[in-house]
Amino acid sequence: MKGMILCAGLGTRLRPLTERWPKPAIPLLGKPLLRYALAVLKRAGVSEVGINTHHLPDAMEEVAAAECERARLPLRVSREEIIQGTGGGIRGLRSFLEGDAFVVFNGDILFAVDLAPVVAAHRESNAAATMVLLPMPKDEPYAAVEVDRERRVRRIAGRGPGGPGLSSWHFSGVHVMSPAVFDFMAKEGPEDINREVYVRMIDQGLAVRGHVVDAFWSDVGTPSRYLAAQRELLFERVPLAAFEGASPLEGATRAGGRFWAEPGAEVAGAVAGPAYFSRGSRVAKGAQIGSAVYVGPGASVAPRARLNRAAVLEGTQVAAGEELVETIAWERYRIPAPLPIEP
Repeated sequence: MKGMILCAGLGTRLRPLTERWPKPAIPLLGKPLLRYALAVLKRAGVSEVGINTHHLPDAMEEVAAAECERARLPLRVSREEIIQGTGGGIRGLRSFLEGDAFVVFNGDILFAVDLAPVVAAHRESNAAATMVLLPMPKDEPYAAVEVDRERRVRRIAGRGPGGPGLSSWHFSGVHVMSPAVFDFMAKEGPEDINREVYVRMIDQGLAVRGHVVDAFWSDVGTPSRYLAAQRELLFERVPLAAFEGASPLEGATRAGGRFWAEPGAEVAGAVAGPAYFSRGSRVAKGAQIGSAVYVGPGASVAPRARLNRAAVLEGTQVAAGEELVETIAWERYRIPAPLPIEP
């Protein structure tokens, strides 16, 4: 089975980070976000992976090549000179994907899900497509996917035939598709797989089904959500078994139950934790590290600096006496990232 990870987005909500990294290449606890998606796909039985690129294509393709080599997954790349949207992006890899059912995965999510049962259910149902769904997150403005009692999708973001007795769910950004989807795509030009292609399919009587799962999910597309995902990882609320061979904590030593440190990290300051220190990072004596803190490779924290619920990305210097709270620090930038209140 083949899989595709959507990697062409502009990442405007994560600027200025996305001036350096495409979203799927942004490091989360020092590992590219793409690594976690590849682990989920491989665990589900995917043996080859395709990506589409547009924004910073050379950087995206370099990271994807390295991560696919690490995961021992052959890689196919479709470079888009003009961004094609989710539907057009999938269409660009038609010759690679259309031989059998395949999985499509958004590149900007952290999703600790076992997809093998979803793939099995998709094949058994003979659906044209299966959307992986979750309960609607509280107080989030996501468009709803509405399904009937048989979990057939009847409306997406207000589009579609609708019907009685529908329930609303949140789309995870992961689908399983059969090659029939390609027959409902435009010949060329940008289009949206959910709001355009699937709606055409539903109107023509094809089965698009919803498969509800109970799994950790986070959109990592804003600074606040990025820090929230980091917090959940550090507090060990994410089932890392889903990322077999790609746990962000492997290769680091745990010190006194308070923090993880990779080889070559120098931590002389006080640490409350949980926290994570990458190789070559330095925390000076007199610095104070609170909870849910990450310090990246080659980054340094000077004396009297205070960090709490913060990420210091690679090579960044935190000055003496500087205070970072709910902030992403990268080079000269300090990006506010207020975290949602925990329940």
